[in-house]
Amino acid sequence: MTLKYYHAEPAANSLKSMIPLKEKGLEFESHYVDLHKFEQHSEWFVKLNPEGQVPVLIHNDQIITQTSVINEYLEDVFPEVPLRPYDPVGKARVRAWNKFVDEHVMNHVSMHGWHRMVGVIARSIDGGEFESLLERIPLPDQRKKWATARSGFSEADLANATDKIIYACAKVETQLGESLWLAGDMFTTADINFYAMCGMMVERMFPELEVAEKYPRLIDWRDRMNARPGVKAALEMPDHTAPGLRTFTGHVR
Repeated sequence: MTLKYYHAEPAANSLKSMIPLKEKGLEFESHYVDLHKFEQHSEWFVKLNPEGQVPVLIHNDQIITQTSVINEYLEDVFPEVPLRPYDPVGKARVRAWNKFVDEHVMNHVSMHGWHRMVGVIARSIDGGEFESLLERIPLPDQRKKWATARSGFSEADLANATDKIIYACAKVETQLGESLWLAGDMFTTADINFYAMCGMMVERMFPELEVAEKYPRLIDWRDRMNARPGVKAALEMPDHTAPGLRTFTGHVR
């Protein structure tokens, strides 16, 4: 068996599939992709993933992309340490939470990260060089996102994103009043997904939300996540982010 994992810092999308690899105790070749040097848009990487986004999992020469798909694949191929229930109802709950995080949480947290962190990177690049870098980005939406990060997201868009994050925190808080983990009493990829995309850094990114006071169950859940050996091992993976930018994850892909 050969597993190769192409990833950036242990945050957001790269962390989301790194945690299952560690939780399952799988040995893999770690290949760091420097997003701040735009390696994800380089010719060699685009051959692996034409969309130019991390992470990428290669298993026995088969290329798997998209974090939720990677995590489903790991469950299918390596079920010995399960991160989803065996029963259909339990699986449905996990998928529903993952769909919620993928569609209604990730992009809104990401917008704030891009506004605060990626904008700093984008504005530090000379105009002509920046235009050349934009041309190399395969996905039109990503090109637009980089351009918007350079100029700055609107206050209205940022406020809307904050409202979505508040809703997500309240939804999680309510669920944790009913079950130990998000999809029930079993730790699953749903917990991993929300943790990687929002839960691990919501206090740092949004201190004005008073998360500890308003969402105590979320904080308890976050602390239980931090204590898991697989999560600890994933967070110990290399982090080359400039120290001044580490307050925010950025969600660069």
